[in-house]
Amino acid sequence: MYIESVPNRDSPPAILLRESYREDGKVRKRTLANLSCLPTEVIEGLKLLLRGGVAVPSAEAVFSVERSLPHGHVAAVLGCARGAGAASWFASAPKELQPLLLAMLVARVIVPASKLATHRVLHDDTASSSLGRVLGVGQCSADDLYRALDWLHEAQPAIERRLARQHLVGSTLVLYDLTSTWLTGRCCELAARGHSRDGKRDDPQIVFGLICTATGCPVAVEVFPGNTVDPATVAAQVSKLRERFGIEHIVWAGDRGMLTSARIEQVLKPQGMDWVSSLRAPQIAQLAAEHGPLQPSLFDERNLLELTSEHFPGERLVVCRNPLLAEERARKRGELLAATEADLAKIAAATRRERQPLRGEQAIALRVGRVIERFHMAKHLELSITDTSLSWQRRQEAIAQEAALDGLYVIRTSVPAAQLDAAAAVAAYKSLSHVERAFRSIKTVDLHVRPVFHYNAQRVRSHVFLCMLAYYVEWHMRARLKPMLFDDEHLDEASASRASPVLKAVRSEQAKAKDASKTADDGLPLHSFRTLLQDLATLAYNVTHTALNPEAKIVLTTRPTPVQAKAFELLGLNPACTQ
Repeated sequence: MYIESVPNRDSPPAILLRESYREDGKVRKRTLANLSCLPTEVIEGLKLLLRGGVAVPSAEAVFSVERSLPHGHVAAVLGCARGAGAASWFASAPKELQPLLLAMLVARVIVPASKLATHRVLHDDTASSSLGRVLGVGQCSADDLYRALDWLHEAQPAIERRLARQHLVGSTLVLYDLTSTWLTGRCCELAARGHSRDGKRDDPQIVFGLICTATGCPVAVEVFPGNTVDPATVAAQVSKLRERFGIEHIVWAGDRGMLTSARIEQVLKPQGMDWVSSLRAPQIAQLAAEHGPLQPSLFDERNLLELTSEHFPGERLVVCRNPLLAEERARKRGELLAATEADLAKIAAATRRERQPLRGEQAIALRVGRVIERFHMAKHLELSITDTSLSWQRRQEAIAQEAALDGLYVIRTSVPAAQLDAAAAVAAYKSLSHVERAFRSIKTVDLHVRPVFHYNAQRVRSHVFLCMLAYYVEWHMRARLKPMLFDDEHLDEASASRASPVLKAVRSEQAKAKDASKTADDGLPLHSFRTLLQDLATLAYNVTHTALNPEAKIVLTTRPTPVQAKAFELLGLNPACTQ
């Protein structure tokens, strides 16, 4: 038997209960009853019964939804954290702390906050996501999170050693850079005033250095007092790689402020390490004086020129000339000189005004000093100050000498050309941009390492280490989700096709097409990493029960949207399976 809807001209269709039978080898049907007078829900129930199902009065009478929590972002980050090996990182922790450590790691990615705020996110009564229920930590206390943080500090060397074995075996190039983040208050023993990369000169800070693979995957992090200068951290990192990780030979890539000549001589050479760095401006001027003017005609179509110098024995020097950078530096110098002269002209006018003219060599010099300090153009101007006047003229020779070096930078390396040619050396140095991206994500865009709410130095270190592990998970997620993000999937191919590694990296044609259309190849909208997590969060985790057995909880997840389904497909995860 079955129910069939039969069109009835301009009237509502007739709903008929029919059965089919076979007669003389043919299939025939006959009407058993006219059901048109029955309510729609009764007809739907009869259809379900005829298909072998069980009809119920209504869905509301069977299922009651107790809680509906954002879940998709939790399932995505938790699944990727487990896939990246997070369970093995925390395997030696006390059993009750293992799910808490995993919860803190996931929470740092989906909703970065203080540990007390994270406790509220996890707790059953105040949960704003399914994370606490999925991991079974909804009844944890805030002290439990701090105990987990203390254990993480003790486990940091072992976890970093595991990551180094996984990512640095067979690789000779590591990227190292340093950044700072400011603290509020004066209770932390690591807090000190130093060079702030964030422009927060009035606040104490901490400094932390990050070691990454050549592709930007984070491996280790170290926290230093805020007044630690960049080169002073190199020895500790070299010792870490050699003694803790057991890596005998490696090539360090660091900027010129990190791998100074003194640090190379005192740390890297005695340890038998190689390096890729760059020269400072005075050293470039010295090199130009040694080899004569570095004219554009000396460079080939790749804008590379390889030299040696007696001042850098055993090193290869790769001189790079970027025409666009030369043009930009010339423009900037001209604008700064013009701005400086405009302000000096105001001071000169003040010395000539009729009413209350500016008088006194010291008073005039104080105003001039503020202008010179603002634009840093004293090296290009010859100043003449008297008690009643101010005059100046440009040092054309000094300007010409600086202009001759516009667009030039010099890569220095100890790696033989057979292992790392000139173009590869330039590319290795430029790969430090991966570390800069990691700092940008950890500090501002995604993971928000600050505000740092801990005063204990041990917990500050473990907090920074937790942020590094969170970025490790994010780095792997980004690699898989690139088709859904504005990230350039074909950047390596575009870089390989460039005529010279000196030229500025450009986005591939495929990435430009994504930027223009704002959609992926399949027509779905593109996202940033953060907005994609927000989209995934709309996939809900519903805790329900039935009227027959209110104590038995049934978890139902909503059906994924096309965007969510694609994301989970790329990640290789099932949002309904999070245990």
